[in-house]
Amino acid sequence: MTEADFVALGGFVALFALMLLRVPIGIAMGIVGVGGFAAIVGPTPALNLLAQSPIRTITDFNLSLIPFFILMGVLATNSGMSRELFRAGQAWLGSFRGGMALSTIASCAGFAAISGSSVATAATMTKVALPEMQRSGYRDHVATGVIAAGGTLGILIPPSVVLAVYGFITEQDVGKLFIAGIIPGLLAIVMYMLAFRVTYARGLPAGEPFDLRNAIRSLRDVWAVLALFIAIIGSIYLGVVTATEAAAVGSVLTALIGVIRGRLGWRSILDSLVEALRTSVAIYTILIGAILFGYFLAITQTPQKITAWLVGLDIGAYPTLALILVFFLLLGCILDAMAMIILLVPIVFPVVTQLGFDPIWFGIIVVMTVELGLITPPVGMNVFVINSIAREVPLQKVFQGVIPFVAVDIIRLILLVLVPSIVLFLPTTMN
Repeated sequence: MTEADFVALGGFVALFALMLLRVPIGIAMGIVGVGGFAAIVGPTPALNLLAQSPIRTITDFNLSLIPFFILMGVLATNSGMSRELFRAGQAWLGSFRGGMALSTIASCAGFAAISGSSVATAATMTKVALPEMQRSGYRDHVATGVIAAGGTLGILIPPSVVLAVYGFITEQDVGKLFIAGIIPGLLAIVMYMLAFRVTYARGLPAGEPFDLRNAIRSLRDVWAVLALFIAIIGSIYLGVVTATEAAAVGSVLTALIGVIRGRLGWRSILDSLVEALRTSVAIYTILIGAILFGYFLAITQTPQKITAWLVGLDIGAYPTLALILVFFLLLGCILDAMAMIILLVPIVFPVVTQLGFDPIWFGIIVVMTVELGLITPPVGMNVFVINSIAREVPLQKVFQGVIPFVAVDIIRLILLVLVPSIVLFLPTTMN
């Protein structure tokens, strides 16, 4: 091993040691990145890197879509759109056995389409749907399992903050990534509903008879969500605007709709701006740390060496991909989704492209893989968020409830790996 290899190995050991000490992942990556860079090229270049890299990151135009999409989700939550989505879901799906859970999955998908965050989707729908399901006789593990799984749709259904970060790291078209996530997202909704019907719906009472007039009337309450989704995704698909421009327009439209409907006052808008700022700062801190750590990886040539090693195994493209995805699944048990994307994608992306896989397709596959980490122990972020709101439901109950959904997620992942055209069909039709 060369000196650079020893420094790289020591850097990874130091990074995981800092994470075990509960140092935030962004800060930990920044410390190791600057320290490792200094160990190889000297303290002065490392300090120059520390001075310049954060400024370049926070002033990058392409990254400005992150705070805009976060603001859009916060404004949508504060203007009550989540409750309207749930009521509309009830009107259309409530007549089925277990219809309230089906409505929850559908409303999670709708909210994901305007929030871009799995954690925000899980937290919001816990407040909206969990009390209703509990009053209707749903067992705790069933109700919370449905919400935890439905919440993961926020990371995949566009606009997705995690997909945007993947696009920034790998220099891929974020608009194409968003469009590529539509069919896998719809597939996830259908498979979650089927999983619920097969495993949990049998012991639940049938809902009230379907009322077409009431169902159509409910759509009047969710026109804002439909309009926002069509305006954002439609304009990106048609090539009218970039993803960054769509994010800016979406946040302004969400605020205007809330004000016009009397749902947002000046105080609510100010609170939304503060909340979005806090979340954005947390994400930017991780990004800055990741970029500093990336310079350290580059100077040690770690990605190139890992690429050479994996390709040198000569086990074939798909077995190598399977090895990478299993590693993501295992690491998802201890790291959150954003940390995994930022930490691992720069290392494995050169391997994937050298093996001939499409980078847009891989983005969807890797986001689906880290999505599993949101609901698997011991660090299932969605599960902990639900438990922090519904403290009467033990963690083990929530983890028990997500088992069927984890199973269908794995089936869906295998399907999309074997049939890449499911992911790539819509992006290939874009202007």
